Amino acid sequence: MDFNMKKLASDAGIFFTRAVQFTEEKFGQAEKTELDAHFENLLARADSTKNWTEKILRQTEVLLQPNPSARVEEFLYEKLDRKVPSRVTNGELLAQYMADAASELGPTTPYGKTLIKVAEAEKQLGAAERDFIHTASISFLTPLRNFLEGDWKTISKERRLLQNRRLDLDACKARLKKAKAAEAKATCEGDVSIPVPRAVLLPVCPSCPWTHGAMASPRPWGILQAAGLPARASTVQGLWFRGGCQALGPLWNDEVDKAEQELRVAQTEFDRQAEVTRLLLEGISSTHVNHLRCLHEFVKSQTTYYAQCYRHMLDLQKQLGSSQGAIFPGTFVGTTEPASPPLSSTSPTTAAATMPVVPSVASLAPPGEASLCLEEVAPPASGTRKARVLYDYEAADSSELALLADELITVYSLPGMDPDWLIGERGNKKGKVPVTYLELLS
Repeated sequence: MDFNMKKLASDAGIFFTRAVQFTEEKFGQAEKTELDAHFENLLARADSTKNWTEKILRQTEVLLQPNPSARVEEFLYEKLDRKVPSRVTNGELLAQYMADAASELGPTTPYGKTLIKVAEAEKQLGAAERDFIHTASISFLTPLRNFLEGDWKTISKERRLLQNRRLDLDACKARLKKAKAAEAKATCEGDVSIPVPRAVLLPVCPSCPWTHGAMASPRPWGILQAAGLPARASTVQGLWFRGGCQALGPLWNDEVDKAEQELRVAQTEFDRQAEVTRLLLEGISSTHVNHLRCLHEFVKSQTTYYAQCYRHMLDLQKQLGSSQGAIFPGTFVGTTEPASPPLSSTSPTTAAATMPVVPSVASLAPPGEASLCLEEVAPPASGTRKARVLYDYEAADSSELALLADELITVYSLPGMDPDWLIGERGNKKGKVPVTYLELLS
């Protein structure tokens, strides 16, 4: 290990100096170079983007994986650059339990048969959930992580460099200001070089460490007296003036020139770093466009997932309805609880696009029922019930009855009808309606 003590001491000194300077700026005791308003807006926008991206990422991870232990495990596998092992979803685990229970309690019993059907549906739901988690992770979570771990780290690094360049620039400004103030003070106090006789000067001034040399062009003492300078001439002590040595004037001029040169270099480096940082901050707009596209992909995958879940549960409800009609003859097929609403009920077009298609009556009806004339059908003397329509339904043909959400109709069943359909009446109109669109009332 190459340990450089001088470099370490230098870095520590720079760090301490900048810490002091930063503290003085906070308390208003030092000047600070301000950035323009547009640059400040870019910085605020970038910080806001980073903060909200982190929150959205964390909450999406909770949505996809509610178990915190599982999230920690996935995080460790990701940091170790290893493949995350496949994990059974809750739906698949429930399906396994139900299948085992049916096997032990009797797969031929009504309860066992129902357990098997529900287990199959839960297994399908678990598979759909697995696909949704995989798709959402690739299309949504991965781009957000890439931004935080890639682009944002680069922006943060360049911002730190810009901060250091600004501190260096302010330090150079302060140094130049002090040098000019010292030069002006020395001039005002009489720090003037006037030629004097060689014989009265020593090579070193007794009141300061500066070395003088013999002065050229010796002049008579009358010049000093005419200038009104309170000087003393001595072959032993030499000559000095009130306010400092006669050699300090050129020294402060050199200090001012050096400070101005350092200020020009610091200003150039600051401007260059500010331009680099500005370009990176303006790239946040492209990040928003990319995240918008990823958000659309996430919504699309979530819509597909919920549509699959609805379709699986609708099929399960039909199977359970048929089994209920066979197990409990003479009862109405249907649910007394409201069925799951369609994915969107804002418009008929959207509902038709997202709702699973109900099989046609002609394809489900037994032979002879398809040619049944509804005008000749009379309601039974007993067995009619009221039902509330859960959501709109458009009739596929003249044998079906169109429905509007929240309206009340009279329904009843006929011998030999498919258990997924009922006869509905509204005023003088009648037709076949799907059971899943109804809430049967007591």
